[in-house]
Amino acid sequence: MGFRIKNKTTMQNSSESNKIDIIEKSTKIVGEITSKADFRIDGSVEGKIVTSGKVVIGEEGSVIGRIDCSNSDIAGSIDGIIDVSGILSLKSSSKVKGEVLVGKLAVESGANVDANISMKGSKKMKAISSNEKETPSEKTA
Repeated sequence: MGFRIKNKTTMQNSSESNKIDIIEKSTKIVGEITSKADFRIDGSVEGKIVTSGKVVIGEEGSVIGRIDCSNSDIAGSIDGIIDVSGILSLKSSSKVKGEVLVGKLAVESGANVDANISMKGSKKMKAISSNEKETPSEKTA
């Protein structure tokens, strides 16, 4: 059994009043959550979370799937893809496995990270061997 939550009115209003939607530790959600509110996850989510707000995963919280958000603090675990446009903060108790795409990254000592990490806006550099260097082309009339 899965859930598909697409709150447009209730969660938008809660975001505007700085409230946080909480997924309690006894709760398991399977499916997709789309919102503009901040989330705190102390339970488990299997699926996709998309929000323009902040996602906080508590020490007992876990996500298997994908998270797209503006900022995130992780003290629990995530296995999948996390795409954070702003700051991702990994607490010492966090366990991250998969792929991470972030604007900025803060990692506390003790965090367990087994992921490919890409920084948004960073320039990728490639080493060029001496054989690959461009030579000036000759021009003939």
